[in-house]
Amino acid sequence: MFSLARVLLSVGVAATLVACATPTKQPVKEAAKEVAPECAFPGTQLSAPLWVCDAPVDGMTVGAVGTATKSEAGLGFMKQMAMTDARVQLAQNMKVQVQNMIKQYAETTGAGSKETVDRVNTVVTKQITDQTLVGTKLFRSAQAPDGTLYVLVGLDEAAAEKLTESAVKTSMRNDRAAWQQFRAQKGQDELAGAIAKQKLDAESSN
Repeated sequence: MFSLARVLLSVGVAATLVACATPTKQPVKEAAKEVAPECAFPGTQLSAPLWVCDAPVDGMTVGAVGTATKSEAGLGFMKQMAMTDARVQLAQNMKVQVQNMIKQYAETTGAGSKETVDRVNTVVTKQITDQTLVGTKLFRSAQAPDGTLYVLVGLDEAAAEKLTESAVKTSMRNDRAAWQQFRAQKGQDELAGAIAKQKLDAESSN
Protein backbone atom coordinates (compact mmCIF):
# COMPACT_ATOMS: atom_id res chain seq x y z
CA MET A 1 0.00 0.00 0.00
CA PHE A 2 2.82 2.30 0.96
CA SER A 3 4.66 1.44 -2.26
CA LEU A 4 1.55 2.09 -4.38
CA ALA A 5 1.09 5.49 -2.75
CA ARG A 6 4.71 6.36 -3.48
CA VAL A 7 4.30 5.31 -7.10
CA LEU A 8 1.16 7.40 -7.51
CA LEU A 9 2.85 10.37 -5.87
CA SER A 10 5.85 10.04 -8.18
CA VAL A 11 3.60 9.93 -11.24
CA GLY A 12 1.74 13.05 -10.09
CA VAL A 13 4.95 14.98 -9.48
CA ALA A 14 6.32 13.95 -12.88
CA ALA A 15 3.13 15.07 -14.62
CA THR A 16 3.32 18.43 -12.87
CA LEU A 17 6.94 18.90 -13.90
CA VAL A 18 6.14 18.05 -17.52
CA ALA A 19 3.25 20.53 -17.53
CA CYS A 20 5.48 23.27 -16.12
CA ALA A 21 8.23 22.51 -18.59
CA THR A 22 5.90 22.70 -21.63
CA PRO A 23 5.94 26.25 -22.97
CA THR A 24 2.54 27.92 -23.06
CA LYS A 25 1.51 28.89 -26.58
CA GLN A 26 1.26 32.65 -26.79
CA PRO A 27 -1.19 34.21 -29.23
CA VAL A 28 0.62 35.44 -32.33
CA LYS A 29 0.38 39.18 -32.64
CA GLU A 30 -0.52 40.45 -36.06
CA ALA A 31 2.08 42.66 -37.63
CA ALA A 32 1.03 46.29 -37.49
CA LYS A 33 -0.22 47.40 -40.87
CA GLU A 34 1.42 50.49 -42.31
CA VAL A 35 -1.12 53.17 -43.09
CA ALA A 36 -0.37 55.06 -46.29
CA PRO A 37 -0.37 58.84 -45.84
CA GLU A 38 -3.26 60.80 -47.31
CA CYS A 39 -0.76 62.62 -49.49
CA ALA A 40 2.84 61.56 -50.17
CA PHE A 41 5.73 63.10 -52.03
CA PRO A 42 5.82 61.48 -55.51
CA GLY A 43 7.72 58.19 -55.60
CA THR A 44 7.75 57.85 -51.81
CA GLN A 45 5.51 56.92 -48.90
CA LEU A 46 6.57 60.03 -46.98
CA SER A 47 3.77 62.32 -45.85
CA ALA A 48 3.44 65.58 -47.78
CA PRO A 49 1.17 68.63 -47.44
CA LEU A 50 -2.25 67.99 -48.98
CA TRP A 51 -1.81 70.78 -51.56
CA VAL A 52 1.02 68.75 -53.15
CA CYS A 53 -1.76 66.32 -54.15
CA ASP A 54 -3.93 69.15 -55.55
CA ALA A 55 -6.10 69.66 -52.47
CA PRO A 56 -7.86 73.07 -52.50
CA VAL A 57 -6.34 75.99 -50.62
CA ASP A 58 -8.33 78.82 -49.07
CA GLY A 59 -8.22 82.02 -51.08
CA MET A 60 -7.01 80.35 -54.29
CA THR A 61 -9.43 79.94 -57.20
CA VAL A 62 -7.08 78.21 -59.61
CA GLY A 63 -3.51 77.04 -59.10
CA ALA A 64 -0.75 74.59 -60.00
CA VAL A 65 2.11 72.80 -58.27
CA GLY A 66 5.61 73.31 -59.65
CA THR A 67 8.82 71.51 -58.72
CA ALA A 68 12.57 72.03 -58.89
CA THR A 69 15.23 69.44 -58.10
CA LYS A 70 17.90 70.18 -55.52
CA SER A 71 20.52 72.52 -56.95
CA GLU A 72 23.88 73.83 -55.80
CA ALA A 73 22.71 77.24 -57.05
CA GLY A 74 20.68 77.55 -53.87
CA LEU A 75 17.12 77.73 -52.64
CA GLY A 76 16.39 81.06 -54.35
CA PHE A 77 17.24 79.64 -57.76
CA MET A 78 15.20 76.51 -57.04
CA LYS A 79 12.19 78.63 -56.08
CA GLN A 80 12.40 80.59 -59.35
CA MET A 81 12.55 77.38 -61.37
CA ALA A 82 9.70 75.79 -59.45
CA MET A 83 7.50 78.89 -59.86
CA THR A 84 8.21 78.97 -63.60
CA ASP A 85 7.19 75.32 -63.83
CA ALA A 86 4.01 76.08 -61.87
CA ARG A 87 3.09 79.06 -64.07
CA VAL A 88 3.32 76.93 -67.23
CA GLN A 89 0.91 74.45 -65.68
CA LEU A 90 -1.28 77.25 -64.36
CA ALA A 91 -1.68 78.61 -67.89
CA GLN A 92 -2.91 75.17 -68.97
CA ASN A 93 -5.35 75.08 -66.04
CA MET A 94 -6.64 78.54 -66.92
CA LYS A 95 -7.21 77.42 -70.50
CA VAL A 96 -9.51 74.68 -69.24
CA GLN A 97 -11.25 77.09 -66.85
CA VAL A 98 -11.93 79.63 -69.58
CA GLN A 99 -13.07 76.98 -72.06
CA ASN A 100 -15.64 75.93 -69.48
CA MET A 101 -16.70 79.55 -68.92
CA ILE A 102 -17.29 80.13 -72.63
CA LYS A 103 -19.11 76.84 -73.04
CA GLN A 104 -21.35 77.54 -70.04
CA TYR A 105 -22.08 81.05 -71.28
CA ALA A 106 -22.94 79.77 -74.75
CA GLU A 107 -25.23 77.04 -73.37
CA THR A 108 -26.97 79.48 -71.02
CA THR A 109 -27.59 82.20 -73.59
CA GLY A 110 -27.82 80.11 -76.76
CA ALA A 111 -25.09 82.26 -78.33
CA GLY A 112 -23.15 80.79 -81.23
CA SER A 113 -22.98 77.38 -82.86
CA LYS A 114 -20.67 74.62 -81.62
CA GLU A 115 -18.17 75.43 -84.38
CA THR A 116 -18.15 79.11 -83.41
CA VAL A 117 -17.73 78.33 -79.71
CA ASP A 118 -14.82 76.00 -80.49
CA ARG A 119 -13.18 78.67 -82.60
CA VAL A 120 -13.62 81.30 -79.89
CA ASN A 121 -12.19 78.88 -77.32
CA THR A 122 -9.10 78.37 -79.46
CA VAL A 123 -8.51 82.12 -79.83
CA VAL A 124 -8.99 82.90 -76.13
CA THR A 125 -6.93 80.02 -74.76
CA LYS A 126 -4.05 80.89 -77.12
CA GLN A 127 -4.13 84.40 -75.70
CA ILE A 128 -3.94 83.05 -72.14
CA THR A 129 -0.95 80.88 -73.05
CA ASP A 130 0.87 83.72 -74.80
CA GLN A 131 0.39 86.41 -72.18
CA THR A 132 2.14 86.64 -68.83
CA LEU A 133 -0.02 85.46 -65.93
CA VAL A 134 -0.20 88.76 -64.07
CA GLY A 135 -1.41 88.48 -60.50
CA THR A 136 -0.07 85.00 -59.77
CA LYS A 137 1.38 84.54 -56.31
CA LEU A 138 3.14 81.93 -54.26
CA PHE A 139 0.66 80.32 -51.86
CA ARG A 140 2.70 77.45 -50.39
CA SER A 141 6.16 75.84 -50.55
CA ALA A 142 7.67 72.65 -49.11
CA GLN A 143 10.92 70.74 -49.53
CA ALA A 144 10.91 66.93 -49.82
CA PRO A 145 13.46 64.78 -47.97
CA ASP A 146 15.43 64.34 -51.22
CA GLY A 147 15.77 68.12 -51.53
CA THR A 148 13.16 68.63 -54.29
CA LEU A 149 11.28 71.91 -53.82
CA TYR A 150 7.51 72.01 -54.31
CA VAL A 151 5.61 75.28 -54.72
CA LEU A 152 1.95 76.14 -55.16
CA VAL A 153 1.33 79.14 -57.41
CA GLY A 154 -2.16 80.41 -58.09
CA LEU A 155 -4.69 83.16 -58.60
CA ASP A 156 -7.34 84.40 -56.23
CA GLU A 157 -10.88 85.02 -57.46
CA ALA A 158 -10.34 88.66 -58.44
CA ALA A 159 -7.10 87.95 -60.34
CA ALA A 160 -8.62 84.97 -62.17
CA GLU A 161 -11.61 87.04 -63.28
CA LYS A 162 -9.37 89.90 -64.39
CA LEU A 163 -7.19 87.54 -66.44
CA THR A 164 -10.25 86.00 -68.08
CA GLU A 165 -11.75 89.35 -69.05
CA SER A 166 -8.41 90.56 -70.41
CA ALA A 167 -7.96 87.42 -72.53
CA VAL A 168 -11.51 87.63 -73.88
CA LYS A 169 -11.21 91.31 -74.81
CA THR A 170 -7.83 90.83 -76.51
CA SER A 171 -9.16 87.85 -78.45
CA MET A 172 -12.11 89.92 -79.68
CA ARG A 173 -9.70 92.35 -81.25
CA ASN A 174 -7.62 89.54 -82.78
CA ASP A 175 -10.49 87.60 -84.34
CA ARG A 176 -13.46 89.89 -84.74
CA ALA A 177 -15.26 87.61 -87.18
CA ALA A 178 -15.53 84.79 -84.63
CA TRP A 179 -16.54 87.13 -81.85
CA GLN A 180 -19.10 88.86 -84.02
CA GLN A 181 -20.83 85.51 -84.54
CA PHE A 182 -20.57 84.63 -80.88
CA ARG A 183 -21.40 87.80 -78.99
CA ALA A 184 -24.78 88.56 -80.58
CA GLN A 185 -25.84 92.02 -79.34
CA LYS A 186 -23.45 92.39 -76.42
CA GLY A 187 -20.56 94.82 -76.35
CA GLN A 188 -17.00 93.67 -75.75
CA ASP A 189 -16.81 94.73 -72.11
CA GLU A 190 -20.23 93.32 -71.28
CA LEU A 191 -19.49 89.99 -72.97
CA ALA A 192 -16.06 89.63 -71.35
CA GLY A 193 -17.49 90.36 -67.91
CA ALA A 194 -20.45 88.03 -68.46
CA ILE A 195 -18.20 85.12 -69.43
CA ALA A 196 -15.93 85.60 -66.40
CA LYS A 197 -18.90 85.94 -64.05
CA GLN A 198 -20.61 82.87 -65.52
CA LYS A 199 -17.94 80.59 -64.05
CA LEU A 200 -17.81 82.38 -60.72
CA ASP A 201 -21.58 82.13 -60.32
CA ALA A 202 -21.40 78.39 -61.08
CA GLU A 203 -18.70 77.91 -58.41
CA SER A 204 -20.55 79.86 -55.72
CA SER A 205 -23.72 77.85 -56.25
CA ASN A 206 -21.97 74.50 -55.60
